[in-house]
Amino acid sequence: MSRTERIPLVAVVGPTASGKTALAVALAKEYDAEVLSFDSMQLYEGMDVATAKPTEEEMQGVPHHLISVIDPADTYSVARFQKDAERIVRDIRSRGKRVILVGGTGQYLDAFVDNLQFLDTGDTTEVRERLRRELEEQGIDPLYERLCAVDPDYAAGLHKNNTGRVLRALEVYELTGYTMSYQIEASRAEPGCYDVCYIGLNARDRDVLYRRIDARVDAMVEHGLLDEAQKALKHPAGSTAAQAIGIKEMLPYLRGEADLETCKEKLKADTRHYAKRQLTWFRRNPEVHWLYIDEVEGFEELVRQARAVIETEEIF
Repeated sequence: MSRTERIPLVAVVGPTASGKTALAVALAKEYDAEVLSFDSMQLYEGMDVATAKPTEEEMQGVPHHLISVIDPADTYSVARFQKDAERIVRDIRSRGKRVILVGGTGQYLDAFVDNLQFLDTGDTTEVRERLRRELEEQGIDPLYERLCAVDPDYAAGLHKNNTGRVLRALEVYELTGYTMSYQIEASRAEPGCYDVCYIGLNARDRDVLYRRIDARVDAMVEHGLLDEAQKALKHPAGSTAAQAIGIKEMLPYLRGEADLETCKEKLKADTRHYAKRQLTWFRRNPEVHWLYIDEVEGFEELVRQARAVIETEEIF
């Protein structure tokens, strides 16, 4: 893939539970495309319910990429996502297909689309091990609060349970003196080669989105969330599996420290807060065309409006 070649992409963005997956699949079928996920948690195997991965039925035969490809014990970086996504886009286009991106991890999408280059922090072992010890001894709250103090913009795009990226941001700041937000702004050395049509899903009435989140949490518990959380107990405290939203909130119930209803309400609250942070991130992009799920008469009308955006942008 030549850097001089402009690659057309459609990216479906927005908060959790807004219906991104269904819209992406419908658009993929409409435009003979494949779906590339930019969800930092759906990458991991064994957390299907907790991360709301699309089922085979929901995929409707459309190939999906970067879902369930990483062991929960492994780490995964933004830089690795950039390389994987570029390779996959190249492969999809070599087969004459188009690409629909979908997900809620804005940092992954921006790094890929804008070809961000990241600082070399050298040997991080000592700082990383110290931060890991702090996590195990104190929990994530004081570390996340520290990140909010030094880099509030970057922290706004993270759920505090995403411990890997919280620790990485603190690590970069300690080693270089630069925040991740600064690094992202300073790292646009070579522009990306992608022309992107952004379609965002949201609700004018925030309660509509919150009701969808609550219903999703109830369904997750009914469909095996506790089984996934039970398996996560075998992983270290700071591992991705143990810290993923949807997993961490269930662990007190499994340990006999809280009742199930309390844990469910905590998960609903955490998910609502995460949705707010996702919206904060995506709203900073003036190129997003927002569609409102509570102002649309049915799913077919939502798809029609999305198609109209794509045709107006002349992206495909």
